[in-house]
Amino acid sequence: MDIVILGLSITSSWGNGHATTFRGLVGELAALGHRVTFLERDVPWYAAHRDLPHPPYGRTWLYRDLTDLRVRFRPLVEQADAVIVGSYVPDGIEVGEWVLEHARGRTAFYDIDTPVTLAALTRGVCDYLSPALIRGYQLYLSFTGGPTLQHLERDLGAPEARALYCSFDPALYYPQPQPARWDLGYLGTYSPDRQPRLESLLLEPARREPARRFTVAGPMYPDTIGWPDSVERREHVPPDEHRAFYNQQRFTLNVTRDDMIRAGWSPSVRLFEAAACGVPIISDRWPGLEELLEPGQEILLADTSEQVLGYLRDLDEATREAIGARARERVMAEHTAAHRAQQLVGMLADVPRQQLPMTGTQR
Repeated sequence: MDIVILGLSITSSWGNGHATTFRGLVGELAALGHRVTFLERDVPWYAAHRDLPHPPYGRTWLYRDLTDLRVRFRPLVEQADAVIVGSYVPDGIEVGEWVLEHARGRTAFYDIDTPVTLAALTRGVCDYLSPALIRGYQLYLSFTGGPTLQHLERDLGAPEARALYCSFDPALYYPQPQPARWDLGYLGTYSPDRQPRLESLLLEPARREPARRFTVAGPMYPDTIGWPDSVERREHVPPDEHRAFYNQQRFTLNVTRDDMIRAGWSPSVRLFEAAACGVPIISDRWPGLEELLEPGQEILLADTSEQVLGYLRDLDEATREAIGARARERVMAEHTAAHRAQQLVGMLADVPRQQLPMTGTQR
């Protein structure tokens, strides 16, 4: 198939988890023989932090603005077998309306932020998706599974909603034994609603046991946060350093945004990446997590600082390593980028190629 993806970014992983997801997906689609073109808005904050300016798979084009997109890439969109628009694309509503007006093939929306998207729609402040677009896209590919899929179809009118979780590239994420640099680490962009759990599950343990070593990596954390001396801060870890970063941790922490906890069934890409490295994960709780990794066997759950400290103090090395190994085995069997590419191709094949253009009255 000729597939066009309009996504937030594939060239820069700075401050977002979209790039690594798209890189794995596009790379595996290309490996299957599909012709993939990725269209990305050229914005200054990604231009200054491009860690993969020329992806080696498919074709990547940057466009300046909506006019540039419409003028240069209309034939590409018209002729594609499938056009996929991603969440958080700048001017995403206008982009989506343009795609539905001109695409002759299958159309899909890939929401890597489904609970956040739906909360924004409820508040009327989502600038990349509208209720009309939900009804207009033939396929809603959701970062979130579970009951959210029924909500999208039954209550919001999506013709078909399917789960397409994030994934990882096994060529990039794997165990690499080395001396442990940190007892517990966390990789993630700052989020106000996630910060209380980071405080409870990492910063408080660091205050209570200052002899241990901790790390938090990610951008946008405010200067007002009081970092304990035992917490090493890094503003950004590029994807080619993720494997080493995870493998230097005895345990890694997974904390989840409020909207995603409420929705459940919303694994982050970092969950799969860390598991692929064989590093035991300590996570907060949310519905559906047990369907991805078995608590106590493949992942450890914590609600309090004391539970986190209990894992750090009490788990012997054999048990710790076994939990990490079982998690790696599980994600290798179910959650690689190759799995997602095959799932996507199957989903697109089930959608009829022709669709009616989106008219002004439908908007």
